[in-house]
Amino acid sequence: MKLENRFTVPVPVGEAWKVLLDVERIAPCMPGATLTKFEGDNFEGTVKVKVGPINLTYGGKAAFVSKDEATHTAVIDGSGKETRGTGTAKALITCRLIDKGASTEIEVDTDLNVTGKPAQFGRGVLADVSAKLVDQFAARLSEEIKAGTPDVAGVSAVPTASRPTPVRPPAEAIDLLGTAGAPVLKRLVPVVAGLAVLVLLLRRLRRWAPGSARPCCSPAWWRCLWSWGPARPRRRPARIGLPSQPCGHHPPVIRSVTRAPAPVRIGRTPSLPR
Repeated sequence: MKLENRFTVPVPVGEAWKVLLDVERIAPCMPGATLTKFEGDNFEGTVKVKVGPINLTYGGKAAFVSKDEATHTAVIDGSGKETRGTGTAKALITCRLIDKGASTEIEVDTDLNVTGKPAQFGRGVLADVSAKLVDQFAARLSEEIKAGTPDVAGVSAVPTASRPTPVRPPAEAIDLLGTAGAPVLKRLVPVVAGLAVLVLLLRRLRRWAPGSARPCCSPAWWRCLWSWGPARPRRRPARIGLPSQPCGHHPPVIRSVTRAPAPVRIGRTPSLPR
């Protein structure tokens, strides 16, 4: 699936380009990501994902495929796999920087292929989740740029390497259900409502199956549905002295059956009582 996102950082395009290529600096800004190894254009790391009560950890590798400083375009190819499962993730990310004067707009096009539990959400939900994650990444990156950019009047000759490295908390897992709560509920409400109606109808049909008495106290709409259904055989008459099966709304009714007179045989005179 293809995902398109964009965000803005509060620095000129030249400074934004340097920040984009500094993987050690931008990796902690990505939700759930932790950089474990970085060498040249290749780097490795982990991404933690939470799907309800299930925690997933992806370990993977990525590398810069191309860097075009003239057009300020960079392409990153990455892939990963669950550390305790069979799910996989592969992405080809293209970043383009657009000069906006004092700020820079960054367009991110992602060709994503995911297998496993996160793939069950579908393209629509994953698109909403990626948009929210990009917003979080943009907010953290903007704070990182503001914190790491010295004022012009306060520029000193101290090299950058001598600055203390800020202590970063461990990366928290990306909560897919929490991030995509509203989109998931929006898509599930019609499905749940339809299933509820279907279950109620099936329960009614099982209760009044062919051969059973027609409900005497059912609503008018159900009596109409009952009359439109196929013809049902009549019930057998109840035995003498036994109540009919109650419907649950009225007390049982005692039914009686009139016996037919005994047949009279021709040719014989019936005996009279003495």
